[in-house]
Amino acid sequence: MGLHPKFLHTNSTSHTWPFSAIAELIDNAYDPDVMAKQLWIDWTRIKGIDCLTFQDNGSGMTQRKMYKMLSFGFSDKQKVKRHIPVGVYGNGFKSGSMRLGKDAIVFSKTTESMSVGLLSQTYLETIRAQQVVVPIVTFRRVGQNQAEDVASLQDILRYSLFNTESELFSELRAINATSGSTGTRIIIWNLRRITNGETEFDFNTDRYDIQIKANTCHGHDKYKRQDSTMQTVPESDYSLRVSAVE
Repeated sequence: MGLHPKFLHTNSTSHTWPFSAIAELIDNAYDPDVMAKQLWIDWTRIKGIDCLTFQDNGSGMTQRKMYKMLSFGFSDKQKVKRHIPVGVYGNGFKSGSMRLGKDAIVFSKTTESMSVGLLSQTYLETIRAQQVVVPIVTFRRVGQNQAEDVASLQDILRYSLFNTESELFSELRAINATSGSTGTRIIIWNLRRITNGETEFDFNTDRYDIQIKANTCHGHDKYKRQDSTMQTVPESDYSLRVSAVE
């Protein structure tokens, strides 16, 4: 039985503040299965909408791996003492991305294919879905760029920020701007807002950083690491904009 779309929001409440959710996505980039050397975190505006972007130069995902990433209860990791660790295909991406915003689109390139997947609460609400549906389309990297799933492509173009195939390919080409030709690019929008209608993040105080607004967290310890997830991030020099994974 599939999960109801409301679970996407319920699942995200495990993160008490946005930096915890970001840490979850950083953890994914540190995962050995991803094989990324670098991770870039940035803020951008697409068609006038504030977005967070996460991009790595790892090995990318096939359609099968992307489906597992966007679905629930999957892990491709090896068993350790009869236990399967929940890693890159576990719950982290869903809880982290949906805590930051209502909608996320994932672009990924391997040496053989390019895939685009949509995990969107807005999409599910609009189509009145009774279970989580994840449109994914895959393009071949050699020969013609013929979509293998036309229905999924139509939904992605209709309900995401990117309404033409050329716009999708422009984001896929952005992965080439890194040091390799494979990797994954995540764009999150409809960012969570506070009571005054503004986003939780302060994108204006420091153009080279992403900060949390003072009234987002409460209490004297509002800027301390409040979630145990933050303690799992490997010790290294990283910021919210550029994170070196070595």
